[in-house]
Amino acid sequence: MKKIFLLIEFLGNIVLSTLGGLGRFILFLREVLRWTISPPFRIGLIFKQLEFVGNKSSLIIFIAAFFVGAVLGLQLGVIFRLFSAEGLMGAATGKSLALELGPVMCGFIVIGRAGAAMAAEIATMRVNEQIDAIEAMGVNPVSYLVVPRVIASVIMMPILAGIFLFVGVVGCYIVAIFYYRVDTMVFFQQLQWIVWWSDVVKGLVKATFFGFIFATIACYKGFNAKGGAKGVGEATTRAVVVGLLSILVGDFIITLFQI
Repeated sequence: MKKIFLLIEFLGNIVLSTLGGLGRFILFLREVLRWTISPPFRIGLIFKQLEFVGNKSSLIIFIAAFFVGAVLGLQLGVIFRLFSAEGLMGAATGKSLALELGPVMCGFIVIGRAGAAMAAEIATMRVNEQIDAIEAMGVNPVSYLVVPRVIASVIMMPILAGIFLFVGVVGCYIVAIFYYRVDTMVFFQQLQWIVWWSDVVKGLVKATFFGFIFATIACYKGFNAKGGAKGVGEATTRAVVVGLLSILVGDFIITLFQI
């Protein structure tokens, strides 16, 4: 009986801790939204973060997108060759990249690079008491540190996802033309017939939400870091792990409403 009570207590503590953390995140999210629409609008900081999130992530996005599209083409070509339908390779790749793989893979890559950097930078400022110094100078740290990063992520993620889609299709095209000997006209005709503009829009909407999700989580984890250098590492790790899981859960929920 004592073990049962200990188990109930343990589970209760987990539930209370989870609900408490969720409540604190919601309050943090409310502050972010409030300062997003309230002056001062820090345009210079926003452009700096746009360059950090977008431009500095573009090279890895190009490389990853090309090889993801090429691998998809290789794998799908094996299947479609059984039915002598290699011309559908581009359409199938484009459809999957537009709706799922483009936004999700792009989100994974950007959170691994930019999201981790956001969490680590803000966590370092927290443990070094720089955020306290910002508050002492009368500057709201959410407005100064968090909002520019969130806005930049929301703006750049759909752009990066669009680049991922285009480069991925190019990778599949090269495989289809040179490996499976697919006619160029057939490749693009099937692509245009099966991949609709609504599919692209759905993927870009997902990417926008993913940008908001990973940026707020990364900033929240960094903002609440404690414990010196060890706390910075833990906050960064948690930001990446929770961000990746949130993207997967968010992808399921958004897809459920889009179907």
